[in-house]
Formats: sequence, structure tokens, C-alpha cells
Amino acid sequence: MLSALQAAIVSAGGAVSLGARLGITYQAVSQWKVCPPLRVLDVERASGVSRHDLRPDLYPRRSRHRARRPLSEGAPA
Repeated sequence: MLSALQAAIVSAGGAVSLGARLGITYQAVSQWKVCPPLRVLDVERASGVSRHDLRPDLYPRRSRHRARRPLSEGAPA
């Protein structure tokens, strides 16, 4: 099973292609264990792999239900 980063590299056409799109060497891409924080959005654009899948620690999934704070009494609605 591929990691999200490995899937992104494959989807982008390999480390050479992804590196070229990002303006870095394929060697740099090949050394990544996880996607660097400053590269997540660019890798997402280049590969189609979501930022959440690449770095769930930085981009958690949004809950469908937003928590609402109760209106305090006397506060304007």
C-alpha cells in the first residue's frame, strides 16, 4: 500500500516530474519521508492528492457540523 506521499509522486509522474514542477531536484523529492509543510499545497496541485492525505497533522478534515456557541442571554441576536 502506497503512502499518500508515494501516491502523490506516482500521480505526478514520478520524482523527476514532481521535482520539475516544484522547481527542485528529484533527489530532494526522493529524500522526503513526509511532505514538507511548505510544499504541501504545491504537491496537492501537482498530484491531485489532498492536503489532508499528505499532512493530516497540518490539514485535518473539517467536520460537517460546526460547533455553535450558545447565545448568551441578553446578547443581540
